Amino acid sequence: MADALLTLNAGSSSIKFALFRRDTPIPAQPELVGQIDGIGHGGGSGPHLKAKDAHGRVLDDIDVPLTGNDQHRAALAYLVRWLDSHDGGSRIIAVGHRVVHGGECYSQPIRIDDAHLARLKEFIPLAPLHQPHNLAGIEAMMAALPGVPQIACFDTAFHRSQPAIAQLFALPRRITAQGVRRYGFHGLSYEYIAAVLPQHLPPNQANGRVIVAHLGNGASMCAMVGRKSQATTMGFTAVEGLMMGTRTGAIDPGVLLYLMEYAGMDAKALTHLLYKESGLLGVSGISQDMRELLAADQPEASEAVELFCYRIVREIGSLAAAIGGLDALVFTGGIGEHAAPVREMVCQKLGWLGVAFDAAANAANATRISTAPSAATVLVLPTNEEWMLARHTAKLITPG
Repeated sequence: MADALLTLNAGSSSIKFALFRRDTPIPAQPELVGQIDGIGHGGGSGPHLKAKDAHGRVLDDIDVPLTGNDQHRAALAYLVRWLDSHDGGSRIIAVGHRVVHGGECYSQPIRIDDAHLARLKEFIPLAPLHQPHNLAGIEAMMAALPGVPQIACFDTAFHRSQPAIAQLFALPRRITAQGVRRYGFHGLSYEYIAAVLPQHLPPNQANGRVIVAHLGNGASMCAMVGRKSQATTMGFTAVEGLMMGTRTGAIDPGVLLYLMEYAGMDAKALTHLLYKESGLLGVSGISQDMRELLAADQPEASEAVELFCYRIVREIGSLAAAIGGLDALVFTGGIGEHAAPVREMVCQKLGWLGVAFDAAANAANATRISTAPSAATVLVLPTNEEWMLARHTAKLITPG
């Protein structure tokens, strides 16, 4: 029976998973990958599992019968049973979990024990929409696979290399002393891109001034030097920075005070507004899906796309200022990898940073979309957070 590593990303309505054979200390290609969607949704078709093997063949595409009040725990228990019959005889020897928030104390992946789990629950107020589900995934796997190591990998950890000044808010010290600071997120994605940059750039560029744009339903950017985070657009929460699928991104705090004072909105209503009703969906009134907006002919859709790109260009300017220029720009994430018109709208406005855009290469979805003479190289690279989870998990359970 072959040893295997399971990676898990338990979100509010979905569970993404991948299974890696532990043939080498650092696995690269999953044996299978999939997700369970529609968890906790009222009405509709309910939870659904879809999984593929390493060759892209569909292993299963089925509705998931879940009972009880805790659908997340039921879905995870179902996943363990499903893996027992679809993993090709593998034995899960460790589980690597994506955990959004590691606070100030966790800058590296850890092996979970009761003390760590209790500490991580203290960070739920810092990420109330993500942390509870991440930790529920850990607890469910601890129950389903007793004795199997559970490894927590933090989305905030990659950004702990930032200068202290980049992490501060201009608030009284009595408040910042309570942990109110810029943490940054999407760290596993940025860590993966940092790991593969030397495969695509000469050393002086790979280790130089690089900005990575992780553009998806959640969107952020990170400025690196020496392949380490120096500044990022997300801050205390994952709602700051870029406009996103349904999140506002950066907003004048006075708007929120106004809505509280004159529209009678409380914290719950504001949370729903900021996280669920805004962004591409709010501006367009049509969809949060960039593909639908690019295909639409309504002016509101065009305006939403234009605002999305405008905010990216603005933030690139800010990040370039923080690291003293630009040697390379990398697009990743669902929109970054697949939305050529978005990349074009952004790159066409970056000539002042040395970007010479190659429209033909971009339309062909090439890896490099800048011209050969371009002072700053522009790349399109797929991210792989699951690989990072597996890599960290393998390292922590490997002696020495």
